Amino acid sequence: MKAITIPEFGDEDALSLAEVPTPELRDGEVLVDVAAAGVNRADLVQRQGFYPPPEGESELPGLEVSGTISAVAAGVEGWQVGDQVCALLAGGGYAEQVAVPAGQLLPVPSGVDLIDAAALPEVTCTVWSNVFLTANLQPDEVLLIHGGSSGIGTMAIQLAKAVGARVAVTAGTQDKLEACAALGAEILINYKEQDFVTEIAAATDKAGANVILDVMGAKYLDRNLDALATNGRLIVIGMQGGLVGELNLSKLMSKRAAVIATSLRARPKAEKATIVAAVREHVWPMISAGEVRPVVYKRLPLAQAGDAHRLIAESSHIGKVLLTT
Repeated sequence: MKAITIPEFGDEDALSLAEVPTPELRDGEVLVDVAAAGVNRADLVQRQGFYPPPEGESELPGLEVSGTISAVAAGVEGWQVGDQVCALLAGGGYAEQVAVPAGQLLPVPSGVDLIDAAALPEVTCTVWSNVFLTANLQPDEVLLIHGGSSGIGTMAIQLAKAVGARVAVTAGTQDKLEACAALGAEILINYKEQDFVTEIAAATDKAGANVILDVMGAKYLDRNLDALATNGRLIVIGMQGGLVGELNLSKLMSKRAAVIATSLRARPKAEKATIVAAVREHVWPMISAGEVRPVVYKRLPLAQAGDAHRLIAESSHIGKVLLTT
């Protein structure tokens, strides 16, 4: 099969389309003929050599796909050849075929195109596990999303709005803020021109955000504490703004707040299966009802994976970028 490989770590040109062996199925897995793969910022970090796959997983990039099941191994129940699915992966998605643990499969939701379904697994699992299962966002609470126009951001806006929360976002252009508003964001903050702490305070009568979903890490750590409400929950899922920051424990304690850092890729398969099952139970009905939808910015052929990475690195996109086979 054809797949995108990384012979040497480096820039976008390090990605190479090559012939590689078809994955061998292990018990409990299915083989998926890939229609499309989602491109995530984590893929860029892997390409640069800083985010290796978990031990025993595919060295190929790609954390989510959509496609059709073409083979089923022993120990798999509830899935059969011909089923159209999308899937959460630990790696291997930038390929014509991928082996997937059955617990990480989701049916393509009704009303969603097979290719666009590749935009769903990573963002829905990330948002649901962090914002709802971990931070326990409630109706009428305020969720602040940094990078509201990203794939994760566009999904977080919709899910938070669907459960009755108020949504605040940061983004760097008016076009991105308008896109966030169209999805349901109410508090729009241009981080290049406005201070998000000041804007959140003004919009909440100085109460602050109950939950903050942050991809910046160290750069925003102290300011996020300032923006948090009493009993607030800061969920850090990215490190675009640095790895090491200083945490003011007095400030944290005075607000009785929580700072939680999580990742999805390295979790055990059983944990991922639990998250996927929760997404299927809670999020899939919203998608089928048209309340929530994947936001796809651009589709590119698999051979143009380097161009897809450039798009993500430029941060000019709104929503997801997909690679099609």
